[in-house]
Amino acid sequence: MSSVFAEVTTDFLDDFAKTWNRHDVDALMSFMSDDCVFEASAGPDVCGSRYEGRAAVRAGYAEVFATFPDARWNSARHFVCGHRGVSEWTFTGTRGDGARLEVQGCDLFVFRGGKIALKNSYRKNRPPGAVVKG
Repeated sequence: MSSVFAEVTTDFLDDFAKTWNRHDVDALMSFMSDDCVFEASAGPDVCGSRYEGRAAVRAGYAEVFATFPDARWNSARHFVCGHRGVSEWTFTGTRGDGARLEVQGCDLFVFRGGKIALKNSYRKNRPPGAVVKG
């Protein structure tokens, strides 16, 4: 399915989620507007880490895969309402130190011109040592 839609749909968001699971940064960027912004789940600022512009967003996405080489966003479900949308998922991944993470999360989106202008990501925060399945 093409990543260019006249109006963003849940199919568009489902394609975007599947692309995350392929770890394909080039394909992910095809969903993003020219002036895109990515606000990561973690980081030093109130919004997490904020990446503005295509080069910075690309670097932010690559950083997610470097931090969690086996990252997966499972059981994705989506809704779209006008120029905004939401994806909910269960994230799993293993950090370089071997710590495994399994948490629920969501992305809040703003769309412009059939693309994602803002991806604002949120994840639950589990205490160190929490039992993780798998």
